[in-house]
Amino acid sequence: MNGKTEKSADVINDMAVKIRQGDRRALARAITLAESIRADHQAQAQALLNILLPDTGNSIRIGISGTPGVGKSTFIEVFGRFLTAMGKKVAVLTIDPSSKRTGGSILGDKTRMEELSRDPDAFIRPSPSGGSLGGVARRTREAMLLCEAAGFDVILVETVGVGQSETTVADMVDVFLLLLAPAGGDELQGIKRGVMELADIIVINKADGDLIPVAKRAAAEYRGAVSLMRPKSKYWTPKVMTASALAKIGIEDLWELIGKYRDARSAEGELAAQRAEQAAAWMWSELDESLMNRLKSNEKVAARLGNMEADVKAGKVSPTAAARELLGIFLDK
Repeated sequence: MNGKTEKSADVINDMAVKIRQGDRRALARAITLAESIRADHQAQAQALLNILLPDTGNSIRIGISGTPGVGKSTFIEVFGRFLTAMGKKVAVLTIDPSSKRTGGSILGDKTRMEELSRDPDAFIRPSPSGGSLGGVARRTREAMLLCEAAGFDVILVETVGVGQSETTVADMVDVFLLLLAPAGGDELQGIKRGVMELADIIVINKADGDLIPVAKRAAAEYRGAVSLMRPKSKYWTPKVMTASALAKIGIEDLWELIGKYRDARSAEGELAAQRAEQAAAWMWSELDESLMNRLKSNEKVAARLGNMEADVKAGKVSPTAAARELLGIFLDK
């Protein structure tokens, strides 16, 4: 081991110690390291994660998604503040594949969760801008592990984007919450069945004042819809409840419901099995992405790729034959 390598190892070990002690600056630096696309930074990040892996897995991982205008930021802030008041340490991570539009800045997230961002027991970290969904998901998973090693009890993973991002979040958390507005009927038709099927708990937000009767009707309609779907778990049927982040109604009930969910699925080892499957799926996802990146960066493949793609578009070569030829070039066969 040369001097430079020894120094790098010392820096990583020192960072690991500080993260275990809950040092926010060290945690932020570690996440930035994991987000970097530089090969040396990635190697350092993986070395750090390997050291900290025994300190991970002790949190409850909660995914939160919601329809536009549902008040998700307010809900997360109120829920987060409720948890920190109970003595919990809360980390909020976002997955936003469209963050080129918003800038994906930390300032932006702190502006919309101003009180929570000032809470000494909370940590807010948005996804980096300009990344593909797969890349953002990997960085969010690694940020989640780093936050767990730093002693955070509750990890809230928020999906800002739409579509595939919901599935991505559901595949990395223990429980998936879907926030909906207090309306039913036509609104129910607008919720994608796939997103509904991902939900473990559905929360009708803004259930206060004149909207209480509307929220109750919407909850009844969603319960009816959920009853027609096949549950993901043998030990848990998705629940529908009403709440109001603004009026701070139903927040404690939600936390109790999450506890019941965790107990029900942990008793038979189902939650642990889910985490194990998620870790294996993450490995395969990493393998797919790494192989694809290497294939595309291969000089011989790159030299043939443009013409091959043109031939496929022109109908001269079938996509399967083209893929096999490019793979043969990559494997030098």
